[in-house]
Amino acid sequence: MSCVLVPFGHFQDLEAARDFLCPHRRQGSAAAGKESAGKSTSWEDGDWGAWDEAELQEPEEEESNSKTQRNYWLQDCVLSLSPTNDLMVIANEQKAVFLVPKWKQSDKGKEEMQYAVGWSGSLNVEEGECVSSVLCIPLASQKRSSTGRPDWTCIVVGFTSGYVRFYTESGVLLLAQLLNEDPVLQLKCRTYEIPRHPGVTEQNEELSILYPAAIVTIDGFSLFQSLRACRNQVARAAASGNENVQPPPLAYKKWGLQDVDTIVDHASIGIMTLSPFDQMKTASNIGGYNAAIKNSPPAMSQYVTVGSNPFTGFFFALEGSSQPLLSHVALAVASKLTSALFNAASGWLGWKSKHEEEPAQKQKPKVEPATPLAVRFGLPDSRRHGERICLSPCNTLAAVTDDFGRVILLDVTRGLAVRMWKGYRDAEVGWIQTVEDLHEREAEKMDFSPFGNAQGPSRVAQFLVIYAPRRGILEVWSTQQGPRVGAFNVGKYCRLLYPGYKIMGLNNVTSQGWQPQTYQICLVDPVSGSVKTVHVPFHLALSDKKSERAKDMHLVKKLNALLKAKTSDPDLIEAEAKELILDIKYPATKKQALESILTSERVPLSSLTNITQTVMDNLKKQELECVDEGLLQFCANKLKLLHLYELVSKLNSQTIQKDASPSDNDLAKLLRLEDKDFHRLETLLENYKKENPQTTVQFADEKDDVLSVKMFLEYLEYEKDVINVKNMEDGEYVALGSFFFWKCLCGESSTEEMCHALESAGFSPQILLSLLLNLWLSREREILDKPDSVSCLHTMLWLLSKMKVAIDESWDTQSVSPWWQQMRTACVQSENNAAALLSAHVGHSVTAQIIDSVTEKKFSQIIVGSDTESWEALSLDSEYWKLLLKQLEDCLILQTLLHSKVNKRTKRVSSLQTEPLSRLSVKKLLEAGKELLQLAYQQFPCSLEVDVLHAHCCWEYVVQWNKDPEEACFLISSIDHLRCIINAHVQHGIALMMWNTFIVKRLSSATYLMDKVGKAPKDRLCRRDVGMGDTAMTAFLGCCSDLLQTLLEADVSSDEMHAPVLDTEDAWVSVEGPVSIVELALEQKRIHYPLVEHQFVLCTILYAIMRFSLKSVKPLSLFDSKGKNAFFKDLTSIQLLPSGDMDPNVLSIRQQFLVKVVSAAVQTLCSSQKAKEVLEEELFPFEKGKNWPTLAADLAQYLQISEDVVRRHYVCELYSYGMDHLGEEAFLQVTDKEVLASQLLILAGQRLAFALLHTQTKEGMELLARLPPTLCTWLKAMDPQELQNVEVPIATTAKLVNKVIEHLPENHGQYSLALNLIEAVEAISS
Repeated sequence: MSCVLVPFGHFQDLEAARDFLCPHRRQGSAAAGKESAGKSTSWEDGDWGAWDEAELQEPEEEESNSKTQRNYWLQDCVLSLSPTNDLMVIANEQKAVFLVPKWKQSDKGKEEMQYAVGWSGSLNVEEGECVSSVLCIPLASQKRSSTGRPDWTCIVVGFTSGYVRFYTESGVLLLAQLLNEDPVLQLKCRTYEIPRHPGVTEQNEELSILYPAAIVTIDGFSLFQSLRACRNQVARAAASGNENVQPPPLAYKKWGLQDVDTIVDHASIGIMTLSPFDQMKTASNIGGYNAAIKNSPPAMSQYVTVGSNPFTGFFFALEGSSQPLLSHVALAVASKLTSALFNAASGWLGWKSKHEEEPAQKQKPKVEPATPLAVRFGLPDSRRHGERICLSPCNTLAAVTDDFGRVILLDVTRGLAVRMWKGYRDAEVGWIQTVEDLHEREAEKMDFSPFGNAQGPSRVAQFLVIYAPRRGILEVWSTQQGPRVGAFNVGKYCRLLYPGYKIMGLNNVTSQGWQPQTYQICLVDPVSGSVKTVHVPFHLALSDKKSERAKDMHLVKKLNALLKAKTSDPDLIEAEAKELILDIKYPATKKQALESILTSERVPLSSLTNITQTVMDNLKKQELECVDEGLLQFCANKLKLLHLYELVSKLNSQTIQKDASPSDNDLAKLLRLEDKDFHRLETLLENYKKENPQTTVQFADEKDDVLSVKMFLEYLEYEKDVINVKNMEDGEYVALGSFFFWKCLCGESSTEEMCHALESAGFSPQILLSLLLNLWLSREREILDKPDSVSCLHTMLWLLSKMKVAIDESWDTQSVSPWWQQMRTACVQSENNAAALLSAHVGHSVTAQIIDSVTEKKFSQIIVGSDTESWEALSLDSEYWKLLLKQLEDCLILQTLLHSKVNKRTKRVSSLQTEPLSRLSVKKLLEAGKELLQLAYQQFPCSLEVDVLHAHCCWEYVVQWNKDPEEACFLISSIDHLRCIINAHVQHGIALMMWNTFIVKRLSSATYLMDKVGKAPKDRLCRRDVGMGDTAMTAFLGCCSDLLQTLLEADVSSDEMHAPVLDTEDAWVSVEGPVSIVELALEQKRIHYPLVEHQFVLCTILYAIMRFSLKSVKPLSLFDSKGKNAFFKDLTSIQLLPSGDMDPNVLSIRQQFLVKVVSAAVQTLCSSQKAKEVLEEELFPFEKGKNWPTLAADLAQYLQISEDVVRRHYVCELYSYGMDHLGEEAFLQVTDKEVLASQLLILAGQRLAFALLHTQTKEGMELLARLPPTLCTWLKAMDPQELQNVEVPIATTAKLVNKVIEHLPENHGQYSLALNLIEAVEAISS
């Protein structure tokens, strides 16, 4: 046991705090680096002493000057950490960061405390003022039920303007004080401590504030009450804003320090009284022989300052020489209602905004004059300038640092420097007080002590901690003249924090029951981002002559070295270990040494037993009063465990003659199964073994029944003659079970002897049952390969059940036994269903056997002579076993199915097929094989009902699509399964859940994107806004349209059928867990049909734009404001939809859009047919036979556009592309054929004009000359370029003209023109 540096926290993001507090440190500066290098050359070589050698061994500096300067940023800041570790404050100039600890997981997965920023901002109120000192003071809770944690933490901040301000943890200003107009140099606090001895003066709590020429001390009780009142007022004002409660005034004293040149730091020692001798000596020196002496020596407050001339000054203020000043407290609440409190006459000023300053508030409050206090004496040293002073916890010593790189230890009672350390430039110091643990001291016969403890009072040791940043070392020294007891390399950029106080608000009554968890000292390392503290054991303060503890620790180190030495002779190790452990005096150290021996892997079992027995015998020889009972019991318990280990190892090594393997009939009879049931069980297990291969690697030197003594002793512990198993991981639990039972399960060791040995040793049957079941359930593969193991398990379970307290004597057949319930629980929780099923059969069989024996005893007189094998006594446990067997059988079948090989006839391997089996989707179930699926369906007729399967498949596919939206095939398959659901209620609910959960958000993003760009967006934009490429988005929009169409159809069909009744298999009635997807679907509300239809129209429009890459189309411009507002709303809600006549401008835009869709559809059809002769259904891979012209006509009806306009345009487009055969079919669907005929007449004229005018043939010119002038003029006005296909045979055009003549009435204005056209066509064709 030596000094250790223990990390207890880390910073979550310290660089962010650095960048906020010191922006100039982000890049560093070369100049600053040069300045630092210049300083390093002036170090005094003589100051290093024994560290010169270590310095030579250090590697060259690898970091650049800029990085060095960035790491030095913490040296410029003011730091404070609450002693209860609730809050840390880092401040620089006007800014401050409040850090609060939180428990979080580190990168290694362990829970650790991390400091996160709780508040950050600027604290300055007046222009130009900066933070000069900070304290975090935890305040005690006033509640009786408090557990020792502080109620809250107050942050006290001193400024260069002279103000002292008090804040809450969240940065809320409570109150502010201007007690002196000079800058605040230092804030220090003293909290209540219970006096260690009756003669020690009880010290009051106080807050001391140091100014360049004055000290102000605020009474702790007064400060505590005022802070509580202000905090309560802040809470009230925040809640209601109308309460004003005046807190009690603060009591403080102000001393003007005289006869000193400069002061930089101070220590308030507290109230001290002279001893009677010192009192008489002082009186005699002043008044002579006849001087009068007061009965009670005067009480004085002592202050020690450091600075220059004198280097250290001692001040004494007589109690009662100055009356305490009372300061009126004005509450600092940022509320208009409390603004009346802030007035210039008050000594306290509240917080106010810089923009709300008023002339009255700029006036500073009245500052009370200081009471003069002259320096009594000091340590004069004109060349030395003090830098810091740190008072020890016992108020008797103080450590002072100076500009010469020295650390001086002061005896503040005598005013003397008692020790000096050299070579510590820029050092930071702190103290650690360690209390001796009385339980570790060896029991001795001592006289009665007035403190009520036969061993005397606890001794206290003081250790001085020095951090030397120039060397990057942290040292721990024993005071006053003790050696260095610890040293740590910690880096050159750290800060050492020593608060020197604990929790404020306690007194001699309330502190009795408090044991607050406070730290004494901590080291903040900005490079590693860690916060560390130092633990120093008490015995390091003892001198070598008197320290038996130090001798004991030396013997322990020697023993550890012996155990690690490469010595092959175990007898030699045993002899030396005995000698060393008997020489150790302290019981706690002796126990530590014995634990080291027992955990050593190099000491054999016999030596462990002999050494433990020797220690125990030695203890028994001592007098009864001197024997440590804890150590004696420890030795006895370890001896029992060692003897048990030896016995179990002996039983495992004794091989017995194995019985012949039981036949199937024997096993069936043992398990009380009929032949058909036993063969069914065999078939299930064989299928499971085939489909669930497990490869296990076992090394040659590993054995199932071998467990080291070290691990055995670690796993078990003795308590009151009962062996308990410690909390362990599953693998360790199985290893212990293997050591006890594996040889027995294999039939290679005596089961009866093993059970008897373990019961005699003190194992409870419940623990043995738990070990046995864990072993059995974890070794499934080996068990399935060993049929004998079932009969061995039956024997062992029977023996365990017959042990005492295994089965309660009051148990009867009508109650549930905790013994069997423990076994059933283990089977239920196991994931190895085959092993669980076998153990459940064995458990059921043993239960029935015990019930039969109990029943026979009770009713032997009734059933004498009858056949007892033909019946089985009924019991509640038997029924639970039957239910469990059914459940485990179902699980085994399902697990076999889940692990079966998937049919590999799929076209492509998707990410769905490569997911692990633990996340297997229902789709794989359907591909796993008809035989197993049929078997599973017989077991789960309700859970595997067709609609339930399709619903789950639908949901699994859409979930998978949501993970990878690029795989549109998943969403298409999901819609396919949705359409296969027969019951409309289920179909409606699943579709609505899909829409709300996965579709509507992406669809909304796609809509606004397409409306913004006014066309089908590019791939990059689609990926950015919707999360998928343009191709996947096209398929997505088509699926959205199909989903809504299915939802509309389901809503209509649900009126014609009843909702299904969901049943559960009898064995699974008590199932718990999440609600089924089908149950959730049936709970969904009915949709509002017109709203869904409205959304369906938008989806179809969006799909058309993407499918045909349409341009200059803004989808939302096709709707008015009502229509736009109704999109993407809850489909079950009633929204205000468009009604009545639509704006003509909107109607015009709609008609243009539908015409574009039809033109694009015909163009796509024509280009595809030219490329290759394929069916229309195969042209669009995501459409599955969508007829766009028909869809456009349906859309026209909803968009208040004439369907005939769309159909006529479709016919004209077909003729324009030369697909006259399709045009003739579409012609029949047009209502107004006269208008269509006039449109087609122009089309025929364009074809004829191309044939006569643009080909420029001789025959054509001659024919043109013979045509009527009217026809010639009309043909010349035609523009054949409007035709998409001009290469049309003249015979086909003749059919078109005849079609036109057929549908044009004779009184039509163009009828004669059509007749002339017929003649011209006939002339050309002839």
